[in-house]
Amino acid sequence: MNDFNHAPCGFVTISKRGMFIDVNETFLDLVKYSREELHEKHIESIMNIANKFLFHSHFYPFLQLYGVVEEVYLSLKSGTGEDIPVLLNGKCVERDGTEVIDCVFVKMHKRIHYEQEIRSIKKRVEEAYEAKDEALKALKLLHIENERKQKELVALNAELERLAATDDLTGLKNRRYFLEQLEECISLFSKAGTPFSLLILDVDHFKKVNDTWGHLAGDQILRELAKIMESEAGKADTVARYGGEEFIIILPAKDEVAAKRKAEKLRSAIEHATWEVCSITVSIGVSTFMAGDTNVSILSKADRALYASKANGRNKATHAMELDDSRLNM
Repeated sequence: MNDFNHAPCGFVTISKRGMFIDVNETFLDLVKYSREELHEKHIESIMNIANKFLFHSHFYPFLQLYGVVEEVYLSLKSGTGEDIPVLLNGKCVERDGTEVIDCVFVKMHKRIHYEQEIRSIKKRVEEAYEAKDEALKALKLLHIENERKQKELVALNAELERLAATDDLTGLKNRRYFLEQLEECISLFSKAGTPFSLLILDVDHFKKVNDTWGHLAGDQILRELAKIMESEAGKADTVARYGGEEFIIILPAKDEVAAKRKAEKLRSAIEHATWEVCSITVSIGVSTFMAGDTNVSILSKADRALYASKANGRNKATHAMELDDSRLNM
């Protein structure tokens, strides 16, 4: 949590039962509580009845089904009694052998303020249309103000969308964004037959890295790895964190040969990079979308190819076409 102590969003880790485990300073500033006041408290202790119901009817069920919840709008009750509207994202993770829930809280006051101002301006515009001729000048000024506020709201929504599509640790795109891009590539393949491939990367012996150097060092390695992947990626490629120490890259317009070449180049760049903590290698699984494939099948092929790379000694890149069982299923 130290890395995110003063991040622009509130970060909270709670137990499966909803008890506070850790919070960053941004969250404490947001809710006007001290760390001691939240110690061993349930997260619902800072919610009213309506938001507790929302937590039980939406947040927990979605976590149990999908392991992640995105864009839940609710209000927290601050230590001073103020209602604080927030946007909540949550994800189940395993940390030190225990399953916990990581939550991100984005304060929504500014967005609500903008929306309220826009509604107010529109109402005043309607009144100005009904007024006498002398209201014309004021009406024009209100239009200008309205346009400015609309632009500010669009910019704020764009930033919220960026946060919702970004992995907090590495700054790469997250799993949600990757799945959206995968569907677009499949749609383009259906319409125009445009090929594409994808790579799944997994850090070799990452548990040993964490056990030897600690989780903070492991996080630093993941951030360095993300930078290498971005530097090696093409402008049209989608680089995302798939989960844990797994990453995924979509390669538009790349067939089997080009995708395997790209995977080998990336594997070599990672192997020979200069690392701050310790050197690592990655195993890569490669698959290319073909007629009859689905989003599930292309991921499954890449996953089998990744497993083959691991089984054959790690620090390898394997294309699904190289596997005998893969040919039979295509």
